[in-house]
Amino acid sequence: MSNTAPGSSPEAVRLKITEIFHSLQGESSLAGWPTVFVRLTGCPLRCQYCDTTYSFYGGQYRSLEQVLEEVAGHGARHVCVTGGEPLAQKSCLPLLEALCDAGYVVSLETSGALDIGGVDPRVIRVVDLKTPDSGEQGRNRLANIELLTPRDELKFVLCSRADYDWARGMLAEHRLAERCGVLFSHAHGQLGARELADWIVADRLPVRFQTQLHKALWGSEPGR
Repeated sequence: MSNTAPGSSPEAVRLKITEIFHSLQGESSLAGWPTVFVRLTGCPLRCQYCDTTYSFYGGQYRSLEQVLEEVAGHGARHVCVTGGEPLAQKSCLPLLEALCDAGYVVSLETSGALDIGGVDPRVIRVVDLKTPDSGEQGRNRLANIELLTPRDELKFVLCSRADYDWARGMLAEHRLAERCGVLFSHAHGQLGARELADWIVADRLPVRFQTQLHKALWGSEPGR
């Protein structure tokens, strides 16, 4: 079923876009794939480690057709819709549907603060659970956990041992690894990659360790 509003056409759907670019996916089980990133503008959260604060404001409105045309021009099979918080724009849903209809492998990176229930089931939903040290733990929409499927992935960005212990507790309490893939990431400059890797191995956790590939290659340069 289409998510386009009744009586409207795809041409009438507009999205506020910070950037569209072609790079390598740096996170999730799709890491390493050439991917077109569609970064939507705006986010209601303010995580203390955020590396895309430039997407909070500004941006330019584009029609759905314009976005699809630019994505197609890059010639990649994978598309990632990200932000900011892409689900803060209601037009994100018809964008995701249109990308799936066009035959792309589509992923969505979302903070976990907003309802993921309306997202097209063909989309790989990469959903955050915000840790205490993120400063936004209170924004977690825990009802999203019940909506996760084996197609989806749940991500923890960890800043400290306290964050790790909290995430380990959530993993056990909600049996998260039985629902979907679980990703443990280290916040750059706050928790060492090797330190986190050693904890995961020592505790034999059923999670995927990840480091941000794009940062290792290009640092924090926008559009990479």
